[in-house]
Amino acid sequence: MAELSQTKNEEEGGLSELSTDVENWSMLDVRRWAVNGARVEADSADILLQQKINGASLLLLDKSELSDLLGLGPAKLIIHARDELLKQKKEQPLNPVSQYGRQCKPYPFHRHHDACRYKVNSILDVTESGASDYIEPCHEYKAYINTQAIPVENKFQKFTDEVIRFASACMNSRTNGTIHFGIGDKPEFEHGQVLGVELQDKEGYDNALKCAIEGHFEHKHIRAARMCIKPSRFVEVLNLDTTTAEKYVIEVDIVPDSVICEENIYHIYNEKKAKKTKHKEMNKEEMKKQSKHFFVRDGSSSRNLRAPTSHAKPMEEYKRFVDNVKQLSQLRKEAEEKHLSIVKSSVQGSRLSEMITGGSQSLDKTHFQYYVIVTNKSHPIQLASLDFLPGLNPIAVLDFDPESAKCGLKKHFEEQIAMNVHLPERYKITDSIEDIVSKLKLSKNTSWVFCNGVVDKELPSEICDWLIKKGASVRDVISFLCRKDVLPHKKFLVIFLLLSTVSDKMDPLLETFSTFLQQLEGTEQILCICENENAFNCWRELIEARYGCNISARCIYELSLAEINGTMLSLWSVNRKSKRFLPGAGGSKVLLEKKVEGSLDTLNVLCVNQCEGGSEDKADIEERFYKGGEVSWWNFFFSEQPGSMPFIKRDKFIYIMNTIIPSLRSLRKACVSFHLRHIAGCGGTTLAMHILWALKDEFRCAVLKDRDVDFDEVAHQVVDLLKHDTTEETSLLPVLLMVDDFEEMDDVFDLQQHIDKECVKRNICARSPQVFLLNCMRAEALEERETTEDSVFIGNELSSTEQGQFEKKLEEMEKSYQNTETFYGFMFMKKNFSPNYMQGVAQKTLKSFNIEHKNAQLIAVLVLLNEYCKGATLAVSLCEEFLGLQTKPCCGSSRVEDGFGKFSPLLMRCTDEAKVIFSGIRMIHSSMSFHCLQELTTTYNVTKAEITNLLLNTDTFYECIQGKGRLLTNVHNMLVKRCHSKGTASQFSPLIQDIEKESPGAEETVLFNAAKRFEKDAIISQLLARYQYIKRKDFREAKEWARKAKDLSRGNSYIHDTSAQIIKSELTTALTNNKDSPITTDNLRDYLKMASLATEAFKETYEIAKKEATLRLQNKRNNNTFNTVGCLGEIQVAVLIIEILERTPVFSSGDVRHDILSEVLSDNIPIQKIIENDRLRHKHMNYYHVLVEFKDLLYNLRYRMKKHFDFLDSFYVHLGSRFTIKDQKEERTRQELFKCFHTYVKLFCKTDSAELLKNTNMGVMLQVHKTRQFLEKKKADSYSGILGCLSDNIAVDMETIVRKYAFILKNCSGTSVKERVNFFYANVALSCVKPQSRDLKPYNQLLDGLCQVLQGQIPSNDILPLHFIAVALLWPLNIPMAQPAASEKLKSYISQMRTSFHNEMKSVYNGKRPVVHFFLGEKPGYNRLIHRREIEKCARKGQDNFASLWENGKIWKQEDVKQLLCRVTGEVQRNVILADIRNTDMKIEVTPIFRSQISGQKEGNKVSFYIGFSMKGPLAFDIQ
Repeated sequence: MAELSQTKNEEEGGLSELSTDVENWSMLDVRRWAVNGARVEADSADILLQQKINGASLLLLDKSELSDLLGLGPAKLIIHARDELLKQKKEQPLNPVSQYGRQCKPYPFHRHHDACRYKVNSILDVTESGASDYIEPCHEYKAYINTQAIPVENKFQKFTDEVIRFASACMNSRTNGTIHFGIGDKPEFEHGQVLGVELQDKEGYDNALKCAIEGHFEHKHIRAARMCIKPSRFVEVLNLDTTTAEKYVIEVDIVPDSVICEENIYHIYNEKKAKKTKHKEMNKEEMKKQSKHFFVRDGSSSRNLRAPTSHAKPMEEYKRFVDNVKQLSQLRKEAEEKHLSIVKSSVQGSRLSEMITGGSQSLDKTHFQYYVIVTNKSHPIQLASLDFLPGLNPIAVLDFDPESAKCGLKKHFEEQIAMNVHLPERYKITDSIEDIVSKLKLSKNTSWVFCNGVVDKELPSEICDWLIKKGASVRDVISFLCRKDVLPHKKFLVIFLLLSTVSDKMDPLLETFSTFLQQLEGTEQILCICENENAFNCWRELIEARYGCNISARCIYELSLAEINGTMLSLWSVNRKSKRFLPGAGGSKVLLEKKVEGSLDTLNVLCVNQCEGGSEDKADIEERFYKGGEVSWWNFFFSEQPGSMPFIKRDKFIYIMNTIIPSLRSLRKACVSFHLRHIAGCGGTTLAMHILWALKDEFRCAVLKDRDVDFDEVAHQVVDLLKHDTTEETSLLPVLLMVDDFEEMDDVFDLQQHIDKECVKRNICARSPQVFLLNCMRAEALEERETTEDSVFIGNELSSTEQGQFEKKLEEMEKSYQNTETFYGFMFMKKNFSPNYMQGVAQKTLKSFNIEHKNAQLIAVLVLLNEYCKGATLAVSLCEEFLGLQTKPCCGSSRVEDGFGKFSPLLMRCTDEAKVIFSGIRMIHSSMSFHCLQELTTTYNVTKAEITNLLLNTDTFYECIQGKGRLLTNVHNMLVKRCHSKGTASQFSPLIQDIEKESPGAEETVLFNAAKRFEKDAIISQLLARYQYIKRKDFREAKEWARKAKDLSRGNSYIHDTSAQIIKSELTTALTNNKDSPITTDNLRDYLKMASLATEAFKETYEIAKKEATLRLQNKRNNNTFNTVGCLGEIQVAVLIIEILERTPVFSSGDVRHDILSEVLSDNIPIQKIIENDRLRHKHMNYYHVLVEFKDLLYNLRYRMKKHFDFLDSFYVHLGSRFTIKDQKEERTRQELFKCFHTYVKLFCKTDSAELLKNTNMGVMLQVHKTRQFLEKKKADSYSGILGCLSDNIAVDMETIVRKYAFILKNCSGTSVKERVNFFYANVALSCVKPQSRDLKPYNQLLDGLCQVLQGQIPSNDILPLHFIAVALLWPLNIPMAQPAASEKLKSYISQMRTSFHNEMKSVYNGKRPVVHFFLGEKPGYNRLIHRREIEKCARKGQDNFASLWENGKIWKQEDVKQLLCRVTGEVQRNVILADIRNTDMKIEVTPIFRSQISGQKEGNKVSFYIGFSMKGPLAFDIQ
């Protein structure tokens, strides 16, 4: 019955623990399988148990026998399930590892806090035994699995009875021993098989054992028994996949120390009777009545020497044993003394220090740049001794514990370090290496890789299945990490942290070790940490057996985890161990936890206690800086220490601190910026960092690590830094973020906008700036070098004050250093960058240069890179490989600087913060590259072309090494990136142009080599195409390269444009070559054919550009603007067609012919009509045949030109740069458009033909026609053109334009809505340029006319311009309005205007911002509208200064601006403002230009602001 009760509790259990060999099943196994596997009822399964059916008999049963026992239904189920089971077993391949073949060590004796667990069904590698040497424990196993259904008291009694019996036997035999509950024995189980016991009350076992000791032992021996019988130990049992089985093995250790047991003997009694005495002394009569036992260890069991026996002398053995106790006690004592005398001496502490640092003995200066941790199942006891792990900042942790996130290592450390959790599949190479590293954030945070599944995400695998199911993906992880372009060769250490014993030859950690061993080609980069010697021996033996290598020298095993932890922590300086703090409100400090700092992976955060407690070498750091290295926080820290000279303060330091920053603090904008422009190498970055250091107590300071990172992520982290450990907005301390070396100002403003949006998203109120951007940017052009209100310029000439500071500093340096003459970084500045001095350094260092030498080749390449890509680097690992230097994973290996030999003073190490962070080599100063190149050319006849070809043709530079992506980008930029100055466009990159000047013709070889190196690069193929048609005029070759470029990058409008440009250039060249000869019919056909092909190519470019624009709308991060080159190209070809036709005999003579051409191209007169009226048609007939052949091209010419002119006018007038900075490319396009428009006007906007004057009744009609031609000529035939004239300050003809429109409206009854709307725009424009003009229509009359138009039918094309001017003119002011009814419809007008804007501009809006044409002014009438140009005039400097003032909002603080504009009130409603309207309850929605100015505001809060009018609707500025 007990068995039945037990099995019922097991019905819910699974079949995973059943042996695969049915023959070995016990009766209980058969019952469990019948219920869970065959799915029969429990009653039927109970019958099988009663009939004692085990696995062997189950295999022999047939259907009839089972039917007799159970009935037909259960019998069929059981037979079917059994046969399926046998079939599956037959189909499955034999498992190489037996189900019960996995041996494991027992828990360490007399220990309770070791990290030891058992796996279910594993076999303890010790047998049940008796006494051996008294110290080695004997063992006894108890399955203890049939206790679930019995009462708790009986279960505890069964446990205590066994323990008391075993304990007394060990105490009498004087041997250590352990009794195990939950360990099976034959015949039902394998001997020593781990089964485990389900527990509910652990404490109950110890309480029961305590009572049992008191009840069973004699009163005088109770104290000794308690000392010898140790508390119960509950060893956790894991499933085969290392997940928790929720079972335990209960173990009790017996330690009969000689000082406790002395020469006593220990009887035990029946507990029931012993309790009655209540532990008092018993009299002899009572003792005789009780059952008295005396147990000793006899082999694998305990035997009672007082048990009844048939022996003639039953007590003889007992007496003999008692007489021998004295000798037994003495042997025990001697064994204890011998055991205690074994003391090991260890040097593994110093060995650990050596191996973990690569020989430097300091983790601050460790040879290894990265650490990879490989670990398995941890135990809660171990976690407290692993504090060293976060300090190592491992780049990756390969975790084989599937429960690590739930209760293991990952769970313990996730609050201490920033980590990204991955499964191994993420490391499969499906993209470029740099992109994978970037997506994984491998160089940013610790990558925690679950290598054997993870709870709730991926099922773990058992040891025997892991290799097949997960081995390949983990090998991918290891192969990826060991790539030279991921982690630097020989510069990372793999630490195997064995937290659980590895004892199985199929263990995943052994496979992992094998993969690392192969990838790293040895064990030099491997360190194994074992918790104890037993774990080490298992590990060593497995590795020796499998790989034949002795791992002992790379293992730490004699130290406890606590000792390892202490040793590792001692290798850090105080600075690295100390906590870091940020400034808080009111002078307080806020702790910056390591995990939080790790999550800010795009930022280098400067703390208030930066560098304090550090052990860095001052002399080494300062020498590195003064030789040309990058400045570090340590330089500022050392300069503040007693006895040091203060850090040199540049003149602009005071101006920034005392003027710029205080002025920015008063602005009401979430993110503001100021700019530090500098000539490369003149100390701009150093000054910027000096500013941060000086303000680190007032701001939360940080430096952006990588300018190419996603700005959304940067903005998020900046606001995280702002809000860290703050509870109220009033306590926020602003962030000062330094961004360095951005190439475009647009990027700075783009980042500023992202931060502004993030502040809105996080509901941060912008009563004052929350983030200050310090933009440190190189200034190449002279016009960028002026100091303004929010920007300063650092040039290459020191002031007298600065010169004096440098002199004093040199005197101080000469006292400490012997070689100050090689401190070139410092000396260049001190000598004001004297070209003679720098050329002298180049001559001295490059003396005896020989391009045949490897180091000479490498320095030449580095010089070239630094000249044409400022700040370019070569990875250290690349240089080592090129120079043939052997990298070793220990200190004292070859330094790459030594490999450069005599050229090394020109070089400096640096860290490149790219997608993959790597150590690189660069020139000490950007200016040195120019002088070195000059020296190489003039003295050693080494040309730029020769060096470039060396760089392009040497494969070593592009093999899988660190920095490959950055190098490819730099080489690509050198070849492709053009340098545009104001008003002019460069045709090729500076490098190509310089090669062409220095070695004419050599540039072609360079470009062909580039095409081989970048074989799949469309832009390089495009470059070859451009070179062939621009320089060589080889149009056939150019077309081939253009075709290849298109094949490589289909759908790219810029690539397609090249094909069109080639045809256009071919046409232009043909016309130029034939300019002095008459155009023959063959010429005409060829020209028009080329023109037709070019036109179609430009149309295709335009269509592709529209598709690109549509795709950009789906990607919010793509700010590229619409490509207008297709429109411009088609216009340019049309101009060429006009030129061709004007040179043909048909159209080349007289004004009449000119007018006929105009009519033909306007599709007003067909060519056939001209032929009929041409007196010379027989002479011109061949020309007419050609013209008819291309009539479709000709008839559409004016229409296509006008369409593109109008589109581009609208595009450029209504859409401006997102950051108010003039686009130089756009400026050049508009200049070209102006030239083309001049040709258009000359042909289509002039009518002098007498033919039109023959009909006298057409006088007024002709005047209207000529008037419209005049308006078209002045670009005043559209509202965009009128606004464009106003914006471009072209106001000379504005009075005439107004008069012309007045004439049309008066004399033409069929005037369109468009012309009436244009008349309104012309009057507004005239009021802006000449408000006193007599031609200006009275304001109220203009409003009346406007309202009349608004009440009529409005064509869809006129909705946007009409409603824009209506909103601007009818916006209610604090004065009586002439048209209150129209004003009440403003809401509707604004809504329709926004809809029309979206419909018309959505395809070209990307990367642009609607232009604000007018602002609402204080005065009535026309003066209510203030044109944007009037605001620009208020900026004291040029356009760039206005852009900065506009972005920061400082423009609104200027008094002259305040006097011009009207401040409107309103209330905050979600993300918009509802503007108040005088004398009415109506509210008009206005969009804030910077939403951060209303974020954090409560609904209904009153605000005031200025209103600007754009085509997208009214906008609110300077919200207060």
